[in-house]
Amino acid sequence: MMKEPFHEGEIEVQGRVGVRAMAEKIGHGIHDDIPAIVAAFVREQSMLIAATIDRSGTLWASLLTGAPGFAHAVDPHTLRVDAEPGEGDPLAGTLRSGAALGVLTIEFATRRRMRLNGIAEPIAPRGFLLRVREVFGNCPKYIQQREAPADPPRQTRGRLLSDAQQLSASQRRWIETADTFFIASAHPVRGADASHRGGDPGFVRFADGETLVWPEYPGNMMFQTLGNLRVNPSAGLLFLDFSEGRTLQLTGKTTIVWDPTAHPGFAGAQRFVELRVERAIEIADNLPPGWRFVEASPFNPR
Repeated sequence: MMKEPFHEGEIEVQGRVGVRAMAEKIGHGIHDDIPAIVAAFVREQSMLIAATIDRSGTLWASLLTGAPGFAHAVDPHTLRVDAEPGEGDPLAGTLRSGAALGVLTIEFATRRRMRLNGIAEPIAPRGFLLRVREVFGNCPKYIQQREAPADPPRQTRGRLLSDAQQLSASQRRWIETADTFFIASAHPVRGADASHRGGDPGFVRFADGETLVWPEYPGNMMFQTLGNLRVNPSAGLLFLDFSEGRTLQLTGKTTIVWDPTAHPGFAGAQRFVELRVERAIEIADNLPPGWRFVEASPFNPR
């Protein structure tokens, strides 16, 4: 376990919502190495989400895929990932030696997920090592159950469709009907982190032409994402098209809205996050298509 699992932003948010004592207890589950059970889980997965920061301080959430075992622990402090980003994905430029890197592994069929955060070290001919600083699991809340294609390709290599400063009409519809996305956030010292957000379709909406808003539901009480955003408002979002295999990456600046009544019509909202979109990248063939939706999370507020 880390000596002090939380930074000042996380501690501030925990105190503001009255869960500081609970968070201190839960924080004992944050490790500074890779436990055997986490190593076994990661080795079984065929996809992961990476959170990185480019040289201008912009946050990105990226998808990497491969056959099970493409991500695996080589020792208790090092994760190896043998994969490369899709065409046009900023990850190709952000994965430099010593850069902050957060990784989320998720298994939609079982609603299990793990987060591993640390420092990147690119390796030849492709891929990278992650020297871990913190490792922890999350609860299964708000994960929609899905089954992967029966025989997905061993490696996907996407092709760039668009890179723009504004969203297209089709991208807006995609976002407004999504039930899942991933968010990259970062602390200037503790580094980058990738997390999951889910809800019924329509839980992400537009507050205005280029500003998204989504509700924050009750979670694990550690507030890693909101804690990071409290210190550093930059964030990256990743939306997956499970039917066609496309991805949509957004980056922008966030605002935390603490008033749960600020945006009417969101069941279960305790607070909100707004994100002003600054850039949007759409990549085709970046995810094995043909996922089967099984059922929505029973935790989704209605």
